[in-house]
Amino acid sequence: MANTKITVREFFARFPTEEACLEHVMNVRFGLRHACEKCGKEASFHRLANRPAYSCSQCGAHVYPCAGTILQDTRTPLQMWFYAIYLFVTTRHGVSGKELERQLGVTYKTAWRIGHQIRKLMGNVSAYEQLSGHIEMDEAFVGGRNSVKTVVVGIKERGGPMVAVRAPDVTRYTLQLLALRHIKHGSTVSTDEHKGYHLLTRAGYTHHTVKHSAKEYARRLPDGDLASVNEVESFWRVFKNSIRSTHIHVSSKYMNRYLGEFTFRSNHREMKNGMFDLLVSVL
Repeated sequence: MANTKITVREFFARFPTEEACLEHVMNVRFGLRHACEKCGKEASFHRLANRPAYSCSQCGAHVYPCAGTILQDTRTPLQMWFYAIYLFVTTRHGVSGKELERQLGVTYKTAWRIGHQIRKLMGNVSAYEQLSGHIEMDEAFVGGRNSVKTVVVGIKERGGPMVAVRAPDVTRYTLQLLALRHIKHGSTVSTDEHKGYHLLTRAGYTHHTVKHSAKEYARRLPDGDLASVNEVESFWRVFKNSIRSTHIHVSSKYMNRYLGEFTFRSNHREMKNGMFDLLVSVL
């Protein structure tokens, strides 16, 4: 699938049947021609008539494209799974369970399960090694009233990937642990003036702050760089607006899945519909 945005009509023209969907899974995960794991020979693989599998032209060994994936033993048609993935990678504000229920014509329980399986995939793909360079780190509170809000922390490499996770609190200990886990030692870190970040210098980072209370949102540094958390805050704006408009409410229990979904789209947005094949490859 090309890295240009396709329409719903084009999507169904490409995947009109279960056969087309299964062949795409096979092609993306293994290839219709590859070295057979059983005989070791380069071989073509041909579809078996009575089972969701392909056979090696050299030794007859079977390959089940959906084995070991979220599609294994599913009772939901592959085309519905594909369309659900398509919806997730082409939206900006996410897909609710009720929307999947309407679009797929399945029960809400099935739609909820499909949505969360896809979110888990997106979260797994969004997992990064430690970020380096100039890092922005910012905390936010997501949810209803203050007493039930979920604490989330975003960490973004300037001009690069982002990690966002649920946190138990915004104490110095918690924020330092998150920094040590996700930011390479010696990196430059920009934050707001929250006192929880005060240990970052002692932890081995070059730490710069911007004072939002004084309406300071960016500050020129001596080396010409900018201290700011604008990239993370832009992410929070999209995320919070999406929760309010699309999902209404997200419980703390599942917050990391939604964060994984949104960071996946943020980190791979240049791929456009290439995100679809990326998710199929890690099913």
